[in-house]
Amino acid sequence: MNPSTSALLTDLYELTMAQAYLEQGMTGPAVFEFFVRKLPPNRNFLVAAGLEQVLSYLAELHVTQEELVWLDRSGRFSSRFLHYLETLRFTGDVDAMPEGTVFFPHEPILRVAAPLPQAQLVESRVMNLLNFQTMVASKAARSVLVAGGKPLIDFGLRRAHGAEAGLLAARASYLSGFAGTATVLAGKVFGIPLYGTMAHSFVQAHEDELLAFEHFAQAHPENVVLLIDTYDTEAAAQKVVSLVSKLNARGIPVKGVRLDSGDLAEHARKVRRILDEGGLSHTQILASGNLDEYRLRDLVKNAVPIDSFAVGTAMTTSSDAPSLDCAYKLQEYEGRPTRKRSEGKATWPGRKQVYRYLTTDARLSHDIVTTDRDRRPGEPLLRPVMREGRRLELAPDLVEVRQYAAAQLGQLPKPLRALEIGPPYDVRISQDLQSLAQAVDRSL
Repeated sequence: MNPSTSALLTDLYELTMAQAYLEQGMTGPAVFEFFVRKLPPNRNFLVAAGLEQVLSYLAELHVTQEELVWLDRSGRFSSRFLHYLETLRFTGDVDAMPEGTVFFPHEPILRVAAPLPQAQLVESRVMNLLNFQTMVASKAARSVLVAGGKPLIDFGLRRAHGAEAGLLAARASYLSGFAGTATVLAGKVFGIPLYGTMAHSFVQAHEDELLAFEHFAQAHPENVVLLIDTYDTEAAAQKVVSLVSKLNARGIPVKGVRLDSGDLAEHARKVRRILDEGGLSHTQILASGNLDEYRLRDLVKNAVPIDSFAVGTAMTTSSDAPSLDCAYKLQEYEGRPTRKRSEGKATWPGRKQVYRYLTTDARLSHDIVTTDRDRRPGEPLLRPVMREGRRLELAPDLVEVRQYAAAQLGQLPKPLRALEIGPPYDVRISQDLQSLAQAVDRSL
């Protein structure tokens, strides 16, 4: 059994509520929406990601015989409910913002319309997938915006919070504009370009650093990127220069060197000078080592001669904002709009649409959140992607999603592109939606 695809990868209360719904005959059409209540600290926008995994999960939703036996033995559930689970399939509709869409608080990025038990059962996994990839994609986008067009590589697998997290972080960061990843399985599963060099252990395993460089070059003549900070960074750069004539005789070019520690700016300037003086002006410098968007910004702003960057832990874990204040809430049941009125967690009722408006120079101007019956002249962001449990289109190529995300980021006005918090983006709640909320309140 693959745990990541199991219908039991959920919270217990999803199952207990579903059984109660079934017992009371509450199987009518329900509408749930996923949205973010507020932006994390120092965030001016978010990037929607994870829809593809949600649709795959919904399309394949079922409970296996092994899982049914286990549930039966738990003694928690009725035979009628177990029979319901035996034939469970998702038969609902999904509307969503395309992956890569820039969005803001209170804007639903996904809507599920399905029989109430189904729509309820999928809550935890839907939130799990959308929260994580959106969180990472949004963090990665910040690095992309300050990198000045220099390639960024995901180096975050080893400190990711589990196997799936590492794999999906590679996907989310590539979607947001990273050039590729070091995670090999992400190359196989998603077709993401792979990048890699060597570890300090490779150098340490040799008695001589220069010999380590030569052995690596012989083993990988098409991708000679040498890690030069195991001992003395500048001395290692000199060794690389001394090795060039021998490698050139074998037709092996030195593609690059990697810096992973210390004062990256100082080392990069010294190494660049050593390489240039040694005739290696085309040999690039890759930097890694606890990088985040703030360090990237400073290195690029100060014109440090680094050609590309590998970003790991800070991005894969979104270390400064490791979760989103997100929710998946019931907005309508059997045609009756509903809303939550809890203090600090109130929701807007009913099925909604988000309309986007641009300035004359194609930058984001404002969004309007309104009911789905309130047609507006702007661009509707929620689009139909699944009907009666079937996808309407084949999954878009990840390269296409990446291009769309780049276009979305290109529409951000300058204040929203900054790393520091700027003026909040103008998200307007329509009068139609406000009136609906008032009507719901009167009915309670």
